[in-house]
Amino acid sequence: MSEPLSLILALIAGLMLGAMYFGGLWWTVRKGVSAKHPALWFMASMALRTGIVVTGFYFVLGDDWRKLLAGMFGFIVARSVAIRLARQKNRLTGVASHAP
Repeated sequence: MSEPLSLILALIAGLMLGAMYFGGLWWTVRKGVSAKHPALWFMASMALRTGIVVTGFYFVLGDDWRKLLAGMFGFIVARSVAIRLARQKNRLTGVASHAP
């Protein structure tokens, strides 16, 4: 596989891992605040999400530092998108945001 193509695929993998991680976090917060045992929800979700992301980075992106860097960039872009979407949703619903 050519170098540019492998970096693009690594970027896409990072975006997908980030979307899964932050989408899972959003889902956990929505479900966890009304759960009977919220601490269990949050701890299990954190362990599952972190395990999936670390495993994904290890198997998909771990054999070359350039692919790892591209994947991390994709993950950070997904984080930025998640923050932007959350702020936009808060503005639409009138919920105050405490994030800077």
